[in-house]
Amino acid sequence: MKLENLRIIVDERERKSGIPELLKSVGLNLEMKTLPIGDYIVAPETIVERKSIRDLMASVFDGRLFDQCTRLKEHFEHPVVLMEGNVDEIEEITENPLIFYGAISTVVLDFKIPVIPTPSAAHTAKLLVSMCSRKDVTKGPYLKKIKKSSDLEKQQLSVLCSLPGIGEKFAVRMLEKFGTPLKVFSATTAELAKVEGLGEARAKKIKKTLATKNKLLKKSNQITLDDS
Repeated sequence: MKLENLRIIVDERERKSGIPELLKSVGLNLEMKTLPIGDYIVAPETIVERKSIRDLMASVFDGRLFDQCTRLKEHFEHPVVLMEGNVDEIEEITENPLIFYGAISTVVLDFKIPVIPTPSAAHTAKLLVSMCSRKDVTKGPYLKKIKKSSDLEKQQLSVLCSLPGIGEKFAVRMLEKFGTPLKVFSATTAELAKVEGLGEARAKKIKKTLATKNKLLKKSNQITLDDS
């Protein structure tokens, strides 16, 4: 496979890393875009998030890492986290390397995203070229329409994720179908069951959670507007 026949989509913010220049120098076709998630799209379903050891630690401490993993998994079948640099740096960054290894374990075991270490930008470029040039890469569009989620969207998703059996994937489908969390809450069991893949059993469980009177309800003699 000739390198000039290969294409790779690179996030604009990666320019300063020097990796795009290295990829160009070996003859790869580069498209620079501002990507809403990830740094390099090397195949229609393969996206790479590159992090230096320091970036990785910073994203563990501010909680970004797991958010990014969720979004990578949501939109791509084969996300990869590429960890660039010397792992010995961890000792300089944190007194507790177990935090670092705990986070990596979560990415690999819970998110099922492989973490590949590379020692330098030059090696990162080599890895990206080899990922790009795999012969069994499926054909298809590289870029997907991925909206950046706003804080309000995140809150809406997190409200829906608190329902029994609902993860981010179903929360997104619910908002696509009903538009607002309020409409999801007021939907009938039959309407909920129509959300793709949700099914009747889960819909009944959700409805029961939303409709069962809580023991905390204070009994009042006052007639409410609903009763009058």
